[in-house]
Amino acid sequence: MNHPDSPQPLTLTEAVIPVAALILLVGLSYFLFGDAGASGPNQVALVVATMIAVFIGQRHGHSLDSLGKAATESVATGIGAIFILFAVGALIGTWALSGTLVAMVYYGLQLLSPNYFFVTACAITAIVSLSIGSSWTVVGTIGVGFMGIAISMGLNPAIAAGAVISGAYFGDKSSPLSDSANLSAAAANVPLYEHIRETFLTSIVALSLTLGVFFLLGRPGDFDATEKMTAISNAFHITPVLFLPLLVVIVLALFRVPAFTAIFLGALAGGILAVFVAPERVITFADAGNLPTALALFKGVWLALASGYTSTSGFEPMDLLATRGGMDSMLNTIWLIVTALAFGGVVEKAGVLDRLITPIIEKAKSDGALVASLAGSIFATNVITADQYIAIVLPGRMFKSAFAKRGLAPVVLSRAVGDTATPTSALIPWNSCGAYMAATLGVATWSYAPFAFFCFISPLLTVAVAYAGIRMKRLSTANPA
Repeated sequence: MNHPDSPQPLTLTEAVIPVAALILLVGLSYFLFGDAGASGPNQVALVVATMIAVFIGQRHGHSLDSLGKAATESVATGIGAIFILFAVGALIGTWALSGTLVAMVYYGLQLLSPNYFFVTACAITAIVSLSIGSSWTVVGTIGVGFMGIAISMGLNPAIAAGAVISGAYFGDKSSPLSDSANLSAAAANVPLYEHIRETFLTSIVALSLTLGVFFLLGRPGDFDATEKMTAISNAFHITPVLFLPLLVVIVLALFRVPAFTAIFLGALAGGILAVFVAPERVITFADAGNLPTALALFKGVWLALASGYTSTSGFEPMDLLATRGGMDSMLNTIWLIVTALAFGGVVEKAGVLDRLITPIIEKAKSDGALVASLAGSIFATNVITADQYIAIVLPGRMFKSAFAKRGLAPVVLSRAVGDTATPTSALIPWNSCGAYMAATLGVATWSYAPFAFFCFISPLLTVAVAYAGIRMKRLSTANPA
């Protein structure tokens, strides 16, 4: 019977069950299916774990209607991310068609060497991300280009993806233009630039350590890119003009145009550029038969937006590089995000997070232990709710009074939240950020996560700083517990 809400608190065991079920099922999925788990098995695991959470929630007084509404509302929070994914798929398709992606690879092969590729990729993405404040935009544009270069050089794509993501997340959590940085500051009621000053200190140390590791991972030896560059120049007329769509996206991002709009306009710019620089390629790809030229060009661009571009140059490495993209390439990832957010909405409504986090707060007896507890709770929230924004707001709100009781300034809370919530979201396969990175870069989250050094150095560093008592600012009228 579907009764009105009259919820009762969960026991600790009941709160752990749906989370443990999810972790067990996803682990089993990885064991049985490997990286292919993200193409369906992980989504099934999330649905099963959601049903377990619904059963527990109903037993404790939540109506099916309220749990269903919680799931629906949680999925609604991901609509923006879903549309960005569609836009990135479209962008990759038209940039492959126009030659923008292969131009990035062509010039990258000229300028870069395997000896310092990883450190360079990380540094460049860090600078661009700091400038525009969006890890997703950076990864979906120049990040894709770096992956093409890495593959052409025969470098490990997982390490390359880790380098791109590390740099991108440095900017995402350190730029005043970043939505996650703004949200972290707001969650602790801290002025934005005060938050940025504090988080930049830990960020720059974490980035320095990350760059050092990537420098050591550089592969010594000669690299001859002549064959690949010749194949690219034979299939595409390489010119700096091909970078115009990238310039469009960067300029729009600098002017704070929303990510979906900037990326989709970049996709349209790629399609328009293809019509002007390579109309024969567009018509051939459209397989337009007897259609008038204008309609054939329109069909080719439309097809690239929807289903991506398929290269048929005959040179296999070239074709693998240029065959990609399309909105439909993101559907598996969107499926993963929808099921993950539904699970997060149900467990939050059922009281799982409150039951798991409250005892952690109560047991923190020192400043260092409190920050470590916050970091652990944020990571757990990223795992459970699959959304970095919830991981910023919810633990930040729950720990706020505990930080105040210990006499810690709100900026200490905001720094710990920013150092943890944003970067660790990319390490979880079913989190919207982890799913996006995997789909965009073509490397499974489980594969790149060990090499996304910045993403786990950052939270570890903020905990170490807390235990060392460094920059643990106090309230002016401190009243430690």
